[in-house]
Amino acid sequence: MAQNDSGTAGSSGDGELTSYRLRRERELSSLYQTARSLTALREVDEVLRSIVRHAHELIGSDFVYLSLLDAEGYLTLKASAGTISSEFSSARVPPGRGLGGRVLEDKAPFWVSNYRQAQALPHDPTFDLLVPREGLTALLGVPLLVGEEAIGALFAADRTERPFEKDEVALFSAFASHAAVALNNARLYEQTRVSLRRLEDAYRTIEEQVATLERAAAVHEALTHVVLTGGGPGDIAHLLVEQLQGTVTIQDRDDRVLAVRPHGEAGEDGEEDLGRRLRDEARGTGRCVSARGRDGAHRSVIAARAGGSHFGFLCLTREAAPQPADVRMLERSAQIMGLLILMRDARVEAEERVRGELLMELMSPSPLHPAQRDRALSRGVDVDHLDTLVVVECPERSAADIVRQLKPFSSAWSGLAGEYLGRATMLLRAGDENDLPRTLHDSLRRALGAPALVVCDRITGQERSRSHALALRCLKVLRALGETDRGAGTQQYEMYALVFDPDRADDLDRFLTDSLGPLLEYDRRRSTRLVATAAAYFAHSGNLSQTARALHVHLNTLLKRLDRIGVLLGEDWRSADSALRLHLALRLHELRAAVDGPAPG
Repeated sequence: MAQNDSGTAGSSGDGELTSYRLRRERELSSLYQTARSLTALREVDEVLRSIVRHAHELIGSDFVYLSLLDAEGYLTLKASAGTISSEFSSARVPPGRGLGGRVLEDKAPFWVSNYRQAQALPHDPTFDLLVPREGLTALLGVPLLVGEEAIGALFAADRTERPFEKDEVALFSAFASHAAVALNNARLYEQTRVSLRRLEDAYRTIEEQVATLERAAAVHEALTHVVLTGGGPGDIAHLLVEQLQGTVTIQDRDDRVLAVRPHGEAGEDGEEDLGRRLRDEARGTGRCVSARGRDGAHRSVIAARAGGSHFGFLCLTREAAPQPADVRMLERSAQIMGLLILMRDARVEAEERVRGELLMELMSPSPLHPAQRDRALSRGVDVDHLDTLVVVECPERSAADIVRQLKPFSSAWSGLAGEYLGRATMLLRAGDENDLPRTLHDSLRRALGAPALVVCDRITGQERSRSHALALRCLKVLRALGETDRGAGTQQYEMYALVFDPDRADDLDRFLTDSLGPLLEYDRRRSTRLVATAAAYFAHSGNLSQTARALHVHLNTLLKRLDRIGVLLGEDWRSADSALRLHLALRLHELRAAVDGPAPG
């Protein structure tokens, strides 16, 4: 019996050992297969899900979850299998708290058969609120180690109280070691992939920068070519449209459009207020400014400047907003545009200086030297055929501005324009042009945008300086007559020629002495105002009441003055012929005072 008993006991022990070995082989085989499957994964999230799924199957507990250390040292749940509560998936335990804190501190497995009753553990109140909802009771935790560094912990939990066997702990720990390696590999793979993406992005950025630099170099070369070949704003606008698309508009310092590309398209598109605001801001800041209009198009404006001077604006209108490289291209183009305008102005200024010198020489009474004639002919001016002198006056514009507007007319009529004695003056070959004063006035009025007086005088012989003096005196007469916006020839005011023709000053003196002598002498000796009274009388068509009000005197005073005039000039001074002569004399006397100042005495 003893043997039998002994034999029976031995057979039972061998069977248990065999069963244990078979179970261990299955567990190890499962562990091996699981480890192989984990190493094949690359995505971090996928590895996390696979770890908890395989751990759940391997250990056979109610649920498994995995937590990783974040930047603040908290254990944050990243994946779980078998859990019920949705709140549990957001579990986050502070450093040094709970079973996970113990596992990370010791870098070794640790388990409790009843977590809620484990008083030796420093509990986290927030996590403890989640424990009943999930029914967590028995809990096993093993560290996830990468070398000597703990990156997190893997947990196996049961909803009933029970111990964890050494074999379970060892198996779970072995699995966690493989899982940590797989997770670390996935992290390294993710970091490598991110680094690769960054390198690819950097390479693309470098390629884009190289392309931008190549395009900028090509544009710079093209702009240089424009400068060297004497190109203009239209060439710059065409080049920018080729590179940036859209519509490019170039304006001068007076907001006049110099070029628009493509041809025929408006630069403002009905956005005048926006364009004006952008131009003001661009001129004030010196930078490129952009805004989106009501039509959805983006408008970018930059001021063209050179040598501290403002020369105009460059505007790009297109659907897409400008990129930094586009802004730099616009800025460089604006600089080139300013340089071109500066060079053009320098050429124009030099030409104007030469033409101004020619004008001064032609206005001189001295005979012209043959070299001066040749210099004039080289500029298309035949001095022997200049038959008209023009003087322009515009109180709202300087003489230089007026001369700038006169240039096209002087070229059209084969003449010269410039300043002479501080006045805008022009010599023309008008020929049979009879309506020249009105034609010039209408055109200049539009160009200047302000009222102007234009006086033309036909030159006789070489008396250009005399014609200039006549034109200036005629301007004074026009102003005295109340004219502020008119074109006229000196011959149109022949009735006032006695006033503005210095050669007829003696005639004017004799006429005024014969007509007004007694009144002028009486006023001089007695400080009276008989001349002014007679002028007011005729100005109000002989109406006594209106005349008295105009002179601010009583009617009786006026009647006494009129009687005195009758004594001095004769009782018939108000007859038709006498009145006409006296009225004309009074008017000429007033005009001479306006042109030359009051007569002496």
